[in-house]
Amino acid sequence: AISAEGHHASHLSVRTLYIIYGSLLVLMLLTLGAAFLDLGRANFLIAMGIATTKMALIILYFMHVRFSEKLVWVYSTAAFLWLVVLVVGLLNDYFTRGLTVPGK
Repeated sequence: AISAEGHHASHLSVRTLYIIYGSLLVLMLLTLGAAFLDLGRANFLIAMGIATTKMALIILYFMHVRFSEKLVWVYSTAAFLWLVVLVVGLLNDYFTRGLTVPGK
């Protein structure tokens, strides 16, 4: 909702912000703990899963997308999908570097 001054009314209480902040701290500690575990290829998947969860919390709550209009959701989703395309392209390059033999 937009107030008479043209500012968006906040739908988040201070308590909710502290809960999200605490969740982000716990996820950071999980990331740190996962870095010390040797789970092979699962380490990457776990780290990316935790990072995606943190990103979603930040976008939804601290960037106020959760209570925004549908057009903001469309642009936020498009930006997220573009980020996925870039990361997939980067990882495709990274993981296939050793598959070709130079000079043949």
